[in-house]
Formats: sequence, structure tokens, C-alpha cells
Amino acid sequence: MKVGIANDHRGYKLKNELVKFLETIGYEVVNYGSDSEDPVDYPVYAFKLGEAVRDKEVDKGILICRTGIGMSIACNKVKGVRCAKVDSVEDAALTRLDNDSNVMAISYVKDLTEIKEIVKTFLEMKFSNEARHQRRIDLINKYDN
Repeated sequence: MKVGIANDHRGYKLKNELVKFLETIGYEVVNYGSDSEDPVDYPVYAFKLGEAVRDKEVDKGILICRTGIGMSIACNKVKGVRCAKVDSVEDAALTRLDNDSNVMAISYVKDLTEIKEIVKTFLEMKFSNEARHQRRIDLINKYDN
């Protein structure tokens, strides 16, 4: 699986840790984020990652900023993206099972061990394919058109 990752200046260090971790467990990682701690505008990077998911350059995406909120808002502006702000392993599992989210956004301030578990859960969890969840996703996609 090919995973896109993007960050603002605050998420730079965590991105580097996650890239190493993801490559170690067998993922191909494409960097769409800032490569320094110099202040940047997070929407630029959220849009880049969202467009890469939309255009199927990557299978799933991970966004990192101070809270994950701003990047999730920006990324969700890209048609075809379902980005969830994730705070726990349970959030990561449920957003995949119920919403078939293709991007997650996370805060850089969490513990690295916990973040690794959250990311791994998000990438490994499959969509449930339950009719009620697909119906809801279809409603979202229809509204997006």
C-alpha cells in the first residue's frame, strides 16, 4: 500500500518518525509535507495530500499538525476525500469501519507509541461494507457532486 503523508511545521519531526516506522512495517510512503520547522500555511499541504488521494497517487493519507483539526477541514474540501480527525485507536478503527475514510489527521502532541498504534490501525482496518454505512457514504458523495 502506498501512503501519503503531509505536515505543517509543527508536524515535521513526527512525520520523519512516522515515515521510518511505516517503511519498516512495509508501506511505501510519499511525502507531501513541509520539510522544515519554518512556519508554513497548513492548507497548502492538506490540499496536496487530498489531491494525491483523489487522483489515486496514494491509497490513504496521514496529516499531522498541532491539533489535526485545521488540516482535516482543509483536506475535506478536496472532492472525494473523507478525512477524519483521529485521537485514539478506537477513532481510527471506527472511521475506517463505518466511514471508509481515506485520510486521517492527527495531533503531533500525542505520545509516539500511541500515534504509531493509531496510524497502524487506520491503515490496516477495512471498511465494513455494511449497507447502512455505504448508503451514508453515497449520500455524502452525492452531495459533493
